[in-house]
Amino acid sequence: MQVAFQGEPGAYSEQAIFEYYGAVETQPCETFDDVFAAVTSGTCESGLVPIENSLAGSIHQNYDLLLRHELHIVGEYFLRVRHCLIGFPGADKSKIRRVISHPQALGQCAGTLRNLGVKTEPVYDTAGSVKMLKESGERTTAAIASKRAAEIYGMQILEEGIEDNPENYTRFLTISITPVEPTAEAKTSIGFTLKNQPGALFKALSVFALRDIDLTKIESRPLAGKPWEYLFYIDFIGSLKNDTVRRALDHLREYALMLRVLGSYPRFK
Repeated sequence: MQVAFQGEPGAYSEQAIFEYYGAVETQPCETFDDVFAAVTSGTCESGLVPIENSLAGSIHQNYDLLLRHELHIVGEYFLRVRHCLIGFPGADKSKIRRVISHPQALGQCAGTLRNLGVKTEPVYDTAGSVKMLKESGERTTAAIASKRAAEIYGMQILEEGIEDNPENYTRFLTISITPVEPTAEAKTSIGFTLKNQPGALFKALSVFALRDIDLTKIESRPLAGKPWEYLFYIDFIGSLKNDTVRRALDHLREYALMLRVLGSYPRFK
C-alpha cells in the first residue's frame, strides 16, 4: 500500500502515516494539491493530510481541497506533536544563532526560542528544514522538526520537547477514492451552502439538535466568486448507515443549496 503526504521524509505527516497504517510505503509530495492528485489518479491508494491543530487551528486549504475533489474521508488520526531542536552532531546549543522551520513550528516554540536568544527563519517544511540545514553546513544554525527527521538526515537532537504547550495535537484525515462503512463508533463530515437569509444557519443546525446528534466541528470558508457568502463544514458523531443521521441530512437538504457528504468513517479515540 502506498500513502501520499505533503512534505519531506521525516515530516510529522509521515510519522502519522506509520502510526495509523503501520508498515506501508509513503509518497512525499511537494504540496497538498499533489497529495489529492496522487490519490485521485490512483498513483497512491490513499493520502493523509492535516486538517486542524489544537493550537494553531484549521488548515483551510485542505477543507477547500476536500470539496474540490471526488474523494472520501475514510479515517482520522490525532498525532501528539513533539518538536525537537536539531543541529549537527557535536553542535553546542549555546552557540546556535539561527533556527529554521515551518512557520507553525516556530510559532509553537516561540517561548523556547526567545529564551535561546536566536533569530528565526520560516521555511517550507519541518523535515525540509533539517534537510536544508544539513546541505548548508552551518553549525550555528538549528532546525525544528521531529525526532525521526533527525535520524533520517543523520543530525543530532540538541533538545527534545521544546514546544511551549504540551497539549499540541494535529488531527489528520485519510482520503481515498473508495468510501468505507464504519462498524464501530463513526464520525461523518459534510459540506454545504445556504441561502443568505436570516435564520438560515440556525435552521440548518437545528436538524442535528432536534435529533440529539453531537456536532464536533463547525467551520466556515468563503465561497469562491461570491463575496461575503460562505461554505459550511460540519463533523458530527454518527454513520450514514444510521436512520437518524439519514433523516437529519434529508431535512438539511430542504434548506441547503448544496450538500456534499465528504465521508463517514471510524472515529479516532
